[in-house]
Amino acid sequence: MNKTDRMMAIVLELQRRGTLRAEDLASVFETSVRTIYRDIQALCEAGVAIIGAPGQGYSLMDGYFLPPVHFTAEEAEAILLGVDYMEQQFGRAHEDTIQAVRRKLESVMPQSVRQDTERMRSSLKLIAHSAHAEGLALLRRAVMEERSVRFRYVKPVQGDDGRREHVRKVDPYGIVHIKGTWSMVAYCHLRQGLRHFRLSRIQDLELLDESFTRPPDFSLQSYQPTDDRQLLVRVLLHAAAAERVKEQGYFFIDTMEEHPEGALVTLRVRQPEDVLGWILGWGSAAVVLEPESLRALVRFEAEKILQQLNRY
Repeated sequence: MNKTDRMMAIVLELQRRGTLRAEDLASVFETSVRTIYRDIQALCEAGVAIIGAPGQGYSLMDGYFLPPVHFTAEEAEAILLGVDYMEQQFGRAHEDTIQAVRRKLESVMPQSVRQDTERMRSSLKLIAHSAHAEGLALLRRAVMEERSVRFRYVKPVQGDDGRREHVRKVDPYGIVHIKGTWSMVAYCHLRQGLRHFRLSRIQDLELLDESFTRPPDFSLQSYQPTDDRQLLVRVLLHAAAAERVKEQGYFFIDTMEEHPEGALVTLRVRQPEDVLGWILGWGSAAVVLEPESLRALVRFEAEKILQQLNRY
């Protein structure tokens, strides 16, 4: 990176992150602290409103903002595809905001770049509609405003009615998208600790007037939940089923290896019931090799299915 590009990047970095020390900037741009000092001095002499605070670092004066940057067609395509994705996921709740972002991005693009971008976007189609757009929008508001929420949480379980539910009151810290599934990371008042809640299992979501304060040391980006899926399940999938699983994927799959009869799949679960329905769904195309507890469950369910068939 030459000096001019680095100086521009320093201003953008200060504009994006606020106060930064010379050491922080030197680390970002892989240069010496002395070089950063010289760049800051040159920027100040050029009229850029940079404030230096001893022991704290450099920041831009309030109100100082660079004019819009110019994008290449590839950069604009990446940004607009992200906007398209947000529009599909959050739906009408943020429609005005998303449309405003799109208009602003397009307004700073030269005509030639805009044409190139539209041509590139026309060759890609993003289908990522979320069935939980309303819940996503409400949870995002709860996260931003640090307000608690209440809901019924319904989980499928083995039993007479096949479900278990609790009313939960939680403080939402963030929303995570994992393998096509939206989940919320929140402090649960019932369990007195951090828990994860799948949006597909949340019903009657209600935004409360009660506020909370997110712990200052909590970072959603660096947060690593405790992995309590310690039970290994090995399943032999016949060829046709194996091909479909490769296409569709499955949350609990850890590894998938080629096998003369199809594929040998290893899953990591909390309890055998987690994958019982998935295995039964493949019928005779899935053979449980271990653990024996899951083999017994499959055998028990198969016998019940046969009994029901004989009754009707």
